[in-house]
Amino acid sequence: MSQFKTIHISTMSGKLQGLRAISTNTLTNPFCIKQNTSGKADNICTKCYSVNMLSTFRKNTAPALQRNSDLFTDHLLTDREVPFINERIFRFSAHGELISEMHAENLFKIASLNTGCTFSLWTKRKDIIKKLLKRMTKPENLILIYSNPTIDKVMTTPPEGFQRTFNNVSKGSTVVQNCTGQRCIDCQLCYKHDTTNTIVEAVK
Repeated sequence: MSQFKTIHISTMSGKLQGLRAISTNTLTNPFCIKQNTSGKADNICTKCYSVNMLSTFRKNTAPALQRNSDLFTDHLLTDREVPFINERIFRFSAHGELISEMHAENLFKIASLNTGCTFSLWTKRKDIIKKLLKRMTKPENLILIYSNPTIDKVMTTPPEGFQRTFNNVSKGSTVVQNCTGQRCIDCQLCYKHDTTNTIVEAVK
């Protein structure tokens, strides 16, 4: 087990301005690397904003996110290591993807010990979520959003265990979009339990 470390919490900018998030390092995640370099034009990961940011103007953030990657995959967090989240809504994985089942379980624990906050987790790793949900119950204050990797193939039914899908369509698509550039904190479609189960955004 690693010595005690503090989880890094990021203050977000852009459309995520006003939110805070707990993320990991996209640049060292094997799943992210494989998807980003797949060469598939219809794979949203090949257009990853996080890879671009952490490789350039947000390069100084990568070491803190790597500490999170290491901590979340080293052991199950103790209660002392779980941060107190003093927000109504909070994002998991603004950068990076689930690394392992232990990583996912640690995010579940953070949510379960911060019941006054609603958390949303975006992930393509439905395999990890499926395994975890076989042995534990998802916290009620956590919304699982399946991040559909395929552009222009909108999923209207979330995978088992998920509450919502997040989809990308090409610019100029005639598909109705409900994520259209407004700040997330003003919209909150992804952060409330009683909204649509299908989110659609144009590729930037």
